[in-house]
Amino acid sequence: MPRVLFVSKPLGPPWNDSSKNLVRDLALGLTRYDAVAFGRRRDAGALGRARIEPLHPDARGAFSPGLRENGRVLLRLLAGARADAWHFFFAPNPKTSSVARLASAARRMRTVQTVCSVPDDGADVARVLFGDRVVVLSRHTERRFLDAGVARERLARIPPAVPPLEPPSDAEKARLRAALGISRDAPLVLYPGDLEFGDAANLVLEAHAALPPDVELALACRPKTHAARTREAVLRERARELATHARVRFVGETSEILTLVAAADVVALPSTVAYAKMDYPLVLLEAMALGRPVLVAEGTPAAELAANGGARAVQAHVASLAEELARLLADASERRTLGAAARAVARADFSRERMAAAYELLYDGLLS
Repeated sequence: MPRVLFVSKPLGPPWNDSSKNLVRDLALGLTRYDAVAFGRRRDAGALGRARIEPLHPDARGAFSPGLRENGRVLLRLLAGARADAWHFFFAPNPKTSSVARLASAARRMRTVQTVCSVPDDGADVARVLFGDRVVVLSRHTERRFLDAGVARERLARIPPAVPPLEPPSDAEKARLRAALGISRDAPLVLYPGDLEFGDAANLVLEAHAALPPDVELALACRPKTHAARTREAVLRERARELATHARVRFVGETSEILTLVAAADVVALPSTVAYAKMDYPLVLLEAMALGRPVLVAEGTPAAELAANGGARAVQAHVASLAEELARLLADASERRTLGAAARAVARADFSRERMAAAYELLYDGLLS
């Protein structure tokens, strides 16, 4: 079969990164193409139709590969075994895009570039897009690139995937709530987004203060930069000023995020900043797959999840968010209806099989 080389972050557990999970689900969904992906030595082997090449050492340092690891990738591209095409998965930036452009030209290689998260608003789109075909995840990014002059025939829109998820048991959810100091029956809002980028965490914190005093709030945020600790301290102080600190839990990064999502009554990520995250954040797709009501901000890529009932889009200000949260928390029937619709949308529109089939058609056209 034709072979595609996947160029991404080291492919292997933990599966807590949107772009890495996208590559995993593509590898597991392929039926007509073989693939080679780069992983760490401990993860070498096969993943679906992909062979994991142990290019990276086992030591896990920063969240993104360092300079030395990126050097290994470049050397592999320039001097390693050939493939029929290269497929890159990362957030576009001038430096990495220039290297990828030069390497693919040197090897005369056809390329696909999946834009896993949108470039900064001030980025020169023409400079950071190098692939023969460029894949975007949302209509929002597709419109932005078209407005920037990218040829329509060069673009493809293929949404990401989320695997089927079985909800944790009531006992598992109760155990986690107890571990976090949250009552089994307390209404729970979960914010699983960034602290560093945008003001969504503060927006949810302020909206929570307007809710009935039995409502708990959990913020489960993976630190992406050193600014996360400072930002968390500011939010903790604001919770004390609002007199809500006793019912706000700063969970940080947790290996039990799926159980926490399932234990929440509403998952709210009303971020208006798409930078440094996937257009449709992975945790929102997971929340939909687990049948949770999801709130997102109007006018954002994530708002497209609301088109078929997979989420609900609200205005990104305190009063609107507080009003919608209060309404949902007061109506268990509406929460069940919205959650069931979200689960159905996740299965129909964001399946691994649907995503992989779309990529294989893209490869067909690229290599024909």
